[in-house]
Formats: sequence, structure tokens, C-alpha cells
Amino acid sequence: MRPYLVGTLATLGVVALAAHAADTFDPATTLLSLDTITLGSTTYRQVRATVSSYTLLGVNGGSATPNSFDTTSNLLTLGAIGYQGSTYNNARVHINNYVVLSASTGSADAIFGNLAAADLGIGANLNGAVPFPADNAWNTDISSAAIDPNSDTLIASIGLTPGLHPDFGAGLYDGAPIGIPYVVVGNGQPKVAISFTDYGDESDPGPYPVPANAPIEGALANGGAFDGDRHVLVIDRDANRLYEMGNAYPQVDGSWKASGGAVFHLNSNTVRPTGQPGWTSADAAGLPIFPGLVRYDEAASGVIHHAFRFTVSSTRKAYVPPATHWASGNTSASLAPMGMRVRLKASYVIPASFSTESRAILQAMKTYGMLVADNGSNWFVSGAPDDRWNNDKLLAELGSVKGASFEVVRMDGLVLP
Repeated sequence: MRPYLVGTLATLGVVALAAHAADTFDPATTLLSLDTITLGSTTYRQVRATVSSYTLLGVNGGSATPNSFDTTSNLLTLGAIGYQGSTYNNARVHINNYVVLSASTGSADAIFGNLAAADLGIGANLNGAVPFPADNAWNTDISSAAIDPNSDTLIASIGLTPGLHPDFGAGLYDGAPIGIPYVVVGNGQPKVAISFTDYGDESDPGPYPVPANAPIEGALANGGAFDGDRHVLVIDRDANRLYEMGNAYPQVDGSWKASGGAVFHLNSNTVRPTGQPGWTSADAAGLPIFPGLVRYDEAASGVIHHAFRFTVSSTRKAYVPPATHWASGNTSASLAPMGMRVRLKASYVIPASFSTESRAILQAMKTYGMLVADNGSNWFVSGAPDDRWNNDKLLAELGSVKGASFEVVRMDGLVLP
């Protein structure tokens, strides 16, 4: 066991992964995954390490005890470990050599499916609240899911050499905030009429609790006219509802006009009870937008419990759940369908020199992945604007992660024309 284990863990920063029933060891990749482990008086969470040399001392069985590591004897005690399809309680292992990939000293707690803890206002902190239940598709740990047999071709169609691009940040770009804004309201927010233009037959009818000053994606800081997707996202924290509109325009009477809109139930896995297969939403894939945004308060804490949304320039006329809609006429199986999930490969080692925010984002891409949500620039990752982002670090650090570092999670339930 390398003597600098404790120091290495202490300097890794905070990176969170979803809890699982048992810790796991994969002999093929030598990847050891531990939800929690105690080193002295400190508890580390979501530890991932490759273990190249170890000796199994014994398995006692019985009721699982907490994980612990004794730095004096180099003895690792595991309460429950999953190995080649079986779970073993109270395994004792002497570890001789390893490389730590990630760990967290932050809180492992998240509040799933209940937005009551969120602050109010534009770009408000959710204070650990996560849309949808923990077992929702957006919040499911897919780090060990099977790889799609067509993964190499699909990733190549998006691009092997381009890097990730954060489509969010601080300040202005072309006169507008960088990213998709949102606002959190409470039960006192009056609801206003919504008039739909293009997709009324696939929209959830109003009224919606949209404030008059709700931020609009692409709005110019100088108040000038603008176009673009003009998304408006409103979270009603008390009702656990998410209201999203695309191409939205406020009207002089307080109502809004939009191309289409959708209402999502944030406390249920029936995320859009009125939705139908084949329907769009404010997003081309029929998905909700807000749950897939990278937000500063999560990234800065190092704890991100959900998948992200990203765009691809050429998509297939197909979709895979949780998406419900395609936005292409191309039927080539070499192209990504809407809802396709990619993940950062386990072999990619997140540099310890990266910022806390970038490390958290990249770890979430390993654990939860990213879903194709719209047609747009390749490898553009969606997020919310925030003046606390460090644009230079985001662009350099995320941009260094190339498309070749990703793989496609097996697509089950693909819907074709």
C-alpha cells in the first residue's frame, strides 16, 4: 500500500457518485468502487481506485460492517463487496499497490424529487434538491451499464478529436448571458395564460406560473431585440413542477406566447403525465431541459447527482427513452438518435490539477453520462449562466477531453419510424 493514501485522498477534492447496494471490484479493469470508507477520523465517499496488487485475507460473512482502512497495517475491511456477480460480506484485504481515481470529502446526501429546499429567484441555488426520484433515468448510475455494440461508429459520427465545449459560463457572449437561465418560484406566483403557436397540439396547456421578469435564453443585456431558441424555464418549488417553453415572448397583458410548452412532475417518474410518444417539448428530444443543465452551485460543491444534456450536429430519425421525439429525416444507424446516452470512459483519469467544478462535471459524465437532447454543435454541454464560472478554466479543462474518451451506453427501447 502506498504510504501517501491519506494525503492523496485529501487532495482530490469533492466528487460524488450515486450510492449502490454493495461496493464493487472488477477484476478485468481492477477498478475498486467504494461508497464510503473511513481513514482515521475522516470519512471519504465515492472512492474509485485501480488496485494492481492485493491479497485477500478472508471473508467472514455475517452482517455487513462499515468500510475501513487501517493505515498502520494496510488492512482494508469491506462491509459488502460485489465481485463477479456475487456479494461478499466483511472481506478483509491487504492492498499493496493502487492508483486513486477520485474521492469525495463532501456530503453524499441529495434530496431527490422534492424541490422544497430550493431558494427563490433567477438562477437560485437548489441546496441539494435534485429533480425526479433517485431511480429516474436522469439520476441513475450507468457507470457499469453495457456498451452499445455500435458505440465506436456513433462516437465517430459526433467527432473523435473535438473536445467538450461548455455552452455556459460567466459574463456575456455576443451581448447575452452564456447558457440557459432559469427561475425558481413559490406557490404565491400567479399563473398567466400561455398561447402556443407551432406545437400547440403537443403542448401542455396553461396557465403557467411565469413571472413577468422570467429570464429568456439569449436575451441581450442592452435590452435589444434577439432571436434564438428563447427558452424559458420555471421551477415551482412548492408544487414540484417544471414549466418549460421554447421561442417564448412576453405579451403586454402579462401572458406569454411560445412555440410550445411542457409541464414536468419533478416528484414522479411519470415525468410528463399528459405527454405522448412522439411528442416534442421545449427540447427537440421531448426531454425536460432543466434537469440536464450544469449548474454552478452543484459543480462548486463537487456533488452532482444527475446526467447532462448535450447537442449533436447530425442526428438520426429515431429516439431512445427517456426521449420521446426525433428531429431529423436521416435514418442512418451511424447517427445518434435523440436520447442516446454517452459516458466518459472509466479509463479516463480526471486530472487532479483540474478545478473542483471541472472534476465534478467530468465525474458526473462517468457516473450518469450525457443525453443527446437537440441538434446543435457537437459536444456542446448545456448549463446555466452564472458569474462565478471561470470561463478560461472551463474552456481549457473541459476542452481537453476529446470525443474519443466517450462511449455509448447500450440503447434499449430504440424507437424507429
